Amino acid sequence: MVKQKNINKNTYLVGVFFMNPVEQHILSQKEPYQSIMLYVRSIVFKTLPNVEEKYKYKVPYYVYNKKPMLYLNVLRGTYYVDVAFVQGILLEEKYPQLKDNNHRKQVRSLQVKKLEDLDEMLFVQLLKDAAIFLDNSRKAWVI
Repeated sequence: MVKQKNINKNTYLVGVFFMNPVEQHILSQKEPYQSIMLYVRSIVFKTLPNVEEKYKYKVPYYVYNKKPMLYLNVLRGTYYVDVAFVQGILLEEKYPQLKDNNHRKQVRSLQVKKLEDLDEMLFVQLLKDAAIFLDNSRKAWVI
C-alpha cells in the first residue's frame, strides 16, 4: 500500500507523483468509470485548452471563462458516468442525446456506460457549442 502525504490542501504525494484532488477522485473510481472519466477529461483539454479543472462538490468540474461548463459524476444507483453540462438546457434541442436526469432545471447530460458509447466527434462539437453559449452569456446560470 502506498502512503499519501498531504503537501498542501490541493496536492497529495503518492510515491513520487503529485496528484491533485481531481486526479485522485478519478483514479479512485472503479472500471469502467475511471477509463471513461480519463477519456472525457482528455477530450475536454484537447478541445478547450483554456478550460480550468476544479474539484467542487466532490466531483471533477470544468470551468470555461470563469463560468461552470460541465462536471463528471457517477450517481448512486446508476451504472454510467454522468457528463453533465451546466447550461445543457440550451443545447438539448440541437443535441437530443442530452438527458434530463432527475428533472433538473438546467443541467443536461450524456450518460456514458461504456467507453465505446461516447461519440468523440459529437462530444467535441458539443463542447465547442457549449463554449460559444458561455462566451455569449452574461451569467453562469441561465435559470
